[in-house]
Amino acid sequence: MMDGIIKQIEKAKPFFEKISRNIYLGAVRDGFLTAMPAILFSSVFILIAAVPEIFNFYWPEAMSTWLWTVYDYSMGVVGLLVSATTARALAESMNRKMPKNKIINPTSVMLATIVSFLFLSTTKIDGGLSMAYMGTKGLLASFLSAFITVNVYKFCVLKDITINLPKEVPGTISQTFRDLFPFSFSILCAVIIDLIFRNAFGMVFAEAIITVL
Repeated sequence: MMDGIIKQIEKAKPFFEKISRNIYLGAVRDGFLTAMPAILFSSVFILIAAVPEIFNFYWPEAMSTWLWTVYDYSMGVVGLLVSATTARALAESMNRKMPKNKIINPTSVMLATIVSFLFLSTTKIDGGLSMAYMGTKGLLASFLSAFITVNVYKFCVLKDITINLPKEVPGTISQTFRDLFPFSFSILCAVIIDLIFRNAFGMVFAEAIITVL
């Protein structure tokens, strides 16, 4: 019986090796690992806040509020953090296979992904934005925003859809203008998705996906 199981595992080995080499799954893995300090940090505070209640010990209201605030400002925005780290990991993976002198700017990709994620997961409320889907509920939105943004950047870089400035212009300023079109196009994609889901379902993308699931 054990030999049969081993043979089945060996047959599936090429499939799992192929999955392990997938740059999108690799980016998700690396994105999570990069954001892990924030996740572990917030876990400490949720334990301090919640575990004592099991033993009928309750923190004073001010203390409890502070503990949950720390959690909300770390784990509560993990979707936002993972969107940026996943985008950077994916951009770096794609850069390894890009032609010479064709590079995706990982920092610009992170910024564009953050803005895209906000369109896909948040709703404006009085005084700011709703954080209901900025945490773990917004992870699918974070992956989608990262994948779309990096691919838009890749397309623009390969097709040289950019603003080229004279060589005399400092590198930082020149890079800013080179990133203008891919940044704008990636945000526009998120805006279109947001408009479709709001008009079709009356809710943001992240909320619609959670509702379906």
